[in-house]
Amino acid sequence: MFAQPTSRILVAAAVVVCTVALMLGMASPSPGAATPGHYRVKSGDTLWSIASTHYSGGDTRDGVYKIRSANHLSDATITVGQRLVLP
Repeated sequence: MFAQPTSRILVAAAVVVCTVALMLGMASPSPGAATPGHYRVKSGDTLWSIASTHYSGGDTRDGVYKIRSANHLSDATITVGQRLVLP
């Protein structure tokens, strides 16, 4: 039996999707892409102090937001020894 035209379209679409997914999986970041850094929280640190040190030259509030977002923090609470991702 021959496949229906709709089935052929679905199979072709699935092949294209799988090919694109495979290619994206093998992609490497561009040479200029920044890799996130990490920071181990010390006694006396606050998100504000960490952001102002690591994101100098910009709005510190934006740095705090980036750190909170990257670490899935619901508030500004951090603990000594905690390892933070710095995007």
